[in-house]
Amino acid sequence: MVKFANAFSLSMLGDVTTTRLIVRKLSKEEVKLILSQGFESYIGHQDTANVLSNELGLDVPCNRGMLLLGKDDVAIVAQYMGGRLPEGATQLPEGATFTYYLVKYWE
Repeated sequence: MVKFANAFSLSMLGDVTTTRLIVRKLSKEEVKLILSQGFESYIGHQDTANVLSNELGLDVPCNRGMLLLGKDDVAIVAQYMGGRLPEGATQLPEGATFTYYLVKYWE
């Protein structure tokens, strides 16, 4: 199942000595299509989850759990660009954006 996160860290790869990553930029429409088929949310902040829910037209729950990618797992990362989200935000502030990336890992 696709994992949906708002950040990516090398710690998400666990204890690997060598790995390969594919990182590809996605459009919002591609993200909607992929996530509409099911996903596990690892969006760690409620306000970010609220804004992404509105941006994508999907229910994006907040989950502060630790994301650990396994062999052949796929993650979509919503990289937020802009100032800190105001508390209680449900929409992007003016000038802020999300850039979406697909990250695939294999040994």
